[in-house]
Parts: sequence; structure tokens; C-alpha cells
Amino acid sequence: MSENSHIKVIVGMSGGVDSSVSAYLLKQQGYQVEGLFMKNWEEDDNDEYCAAAEDLKDAQAVCDKLGIELHTVNFAAEYWDNVFEYFLAEYKAGRTPNPDIMCNKEIKFKAFLEFAAQALGADYIATGHYVRREKRGDKFVMCRGLDDNKDQSYFLYTLSHEHIAQTLFPVGDIAKPEVRRIAEEQDLITHDKKDSTGICFIGERKFKDFLQKFLPAQPGKIEDTDGNEVGEHEGLMYHTLGQRKGLLIGGMKEGSGEPWYVVDKDVDRNVLVVGQGKDHPRLYSNGLNANQLHWVDREGPKGTTRCTVKTRYRQEDISCTLLVGEDGMARVLFDEPQKAVTPGQSAVFYADEVCLGGGIIDSVIK
Repeated sequence: MSENSHIKVIVGMSGGVDSSVSAYLLKQQGYQVEGLFMKNWEEDDNDEYCAAAEDLKDAQAVCDKLGIELHTVNFAAEYWDNVFEYFLAEYKAGRTPNPDIMCNKEIKFKAFLEFAAQALGADYIATGHYVRREKRGDKFVMCRGLDDNKDQSYFLYTLSHEHIAQTLFPVGDIAKPEVRRIAEEQDLITHDKKDSTGICFIGERKFKDFLQKFLPAQPGKIEDTDGNEVGEHEGLMYHTLGQRKGLLIGGMKEGSGEPWYVVDKDVDRNVLVVGQGKDHPRLYSNGLNANQLHWVDREGPKGTTRCTVKTRYRQEDISCTLLVGEDGMARVLFDEPQKAVTPGQSAVFYADEVCLGGGIIDSVIK
């Protein structure tokens, strides 16, 4: 018998290939494996979005194939209170939030972890995230996933070392093509299922249509960087820094003739500020201020630290100097100016392979 045979692991089954292969690998390693499918969003009956039912069917098929039990749980109330209301509040304030990060914090590594331990008697949970856990001294650290293209540490920076100690990441040291190959070899129905895109509760729907159901749009002026009115917008929440599409002010003769890009949002005046050219100087900043800091080791860097930062997913690492103040704010100075750093998004810090933690971008430093 395997030394793992008395250890119970509950795998978060999403109906995708990564969690399917995670469950398979853990079973191969001799653990007592069961699956848990989380329903986080209640669809309207007349809604075209029924991906959750499809995902549950796929998760069940994989568990049947692997000979493991699948539990289901409804976290829609927790999701609404802790993720969705935050998402709406941020948009209302003119920022651009990342709900996936909040979902990982509040649902996958809080509600799921508690439910698995208390209701299902789990020793560990496991997910299909592309990150690695390593023990350094008496604490666990989170390292980037081996597959650079798929590394998901950016979305998991709110985890603490205690969370990581209780979680297994079976595909973290495997490349994505290999994960698909294993799934195909094991005849798992999810082997060629495409990766989900978009925010979990919106699915493939048009973002603007979805947002309109919950937040009344507030139309306003579009101004250039000199304060001249050049058009009207339907609502600041539909626009993000660096955006070109959907401004409806193309073809204007004045200026350089280059396309217009969103370079700023003046929330107080409800004005969208645009500039011509994708490298407009107003798009660049020399640093950022971040709050709501989370450190994986719970202590975080003190004083001034040299490290790298990502201000969005799949971005090249940016070399920077990090100063953490007594007030719990982080001031980050980039070695070189960076484009379209967006308040509401997360800044995530790294020391080589190790994810240190991060925070929410509050403002940029010009």
C-alpha cells in the first residue's frame, strides 16, 4: 500500500483538463482522492450561458472514469457577497478589478478549503493551478508554475503559507501540452476541451451587456489631453487604459492622424481622457502605489527591497524597487517607465521564482 493511502485529498474539479489531470495524478500517487464541483453563480433561466451544467457533466464523467466520488457544493451566496459585490463596487469607482483573484481568495482557498476540511474530512485540497509549493525552512512558499505560458501565481498572491501548506498543485511542475497528452492517454473527456476565458460569471457573453444589467451607465465627455472635447462615452466602466476599440471617435483630422487611445479616467468629472498614438506619454508611469497588501509569508518585505513586479497577467517581469511603508501602502518605482498600469488591477511581487505577495494598484506615479 502507498504511504499516501491514508491521506484524503479533495480536488476542486472545474470540468477542465487541468483539474482532471490533477485528480488522475493524485490517484496514481496513492492518495484517497475525491472531487468537489463548486457552483458559484446562479444563472437566469432564459440566459444563454449554461456552461456550468456542461462543466459539471464533464467533471462527473472524469470522476466516473477515474473511479472517484464527486461532491457538489453551491457557493453562489458567498460568491455574490465576497466577489461580485466587490467587482461592481470597483467598476462603480472607475477602477478595473480582477475578480479571479478575489474568487481565489474568498471561494477557492477559503470557502472550499473550509468545506473540504469540515464537511468532507480532507487532509489536503488540490487544484489544477499552475504553481508549485516548496518548503523553505519551516514555511511553504509558492513558486511560479514550470510552464511560463501558464504560470498562475499572479492570480494566487493572496494565499498565505498556511493555505499553501494545505494545498497540492499536481500540474504545477508540468507543461500544459504534457497535461493534455496525459489526459488523452487516459481517455479523459476533457483532454481537448479549450481553456476557459473570460470572467467566470460572465462566460463568453459580451461584457458590456452583462455590466449594464447591474450598473446604470453614466455617459459623459471624451476629452483630449489638452481638455478639448472630442466625443462622448457611454460610461467610464466600459473603458480601460490603453484601449483603442470602441471609442467611436476615429477619423478625426486634427492632431497627428494616429488612432486615439484611452490615457486616463477622470472619475470626479466623469471624463474619459484620450491621446493619439499607442505610445502616448500619458500612458506611461514611473511607478505605482498599492494597498490591500497580502504577503505569502504573512510578514512581507520590510523597508526597501529590490524585486520584480507584474502589473497584469502574462506580463514580462518588471525590475523595480519596493518600499513598504508603516501605513501598509507599497510604493513601487520601476527601473524603466511602464505602459497602461491600471488602478484596480493587482501588482504582484517576485524574488526570482518565488511569489512574495502583492496588492491592489491604487494610483500610478508619473
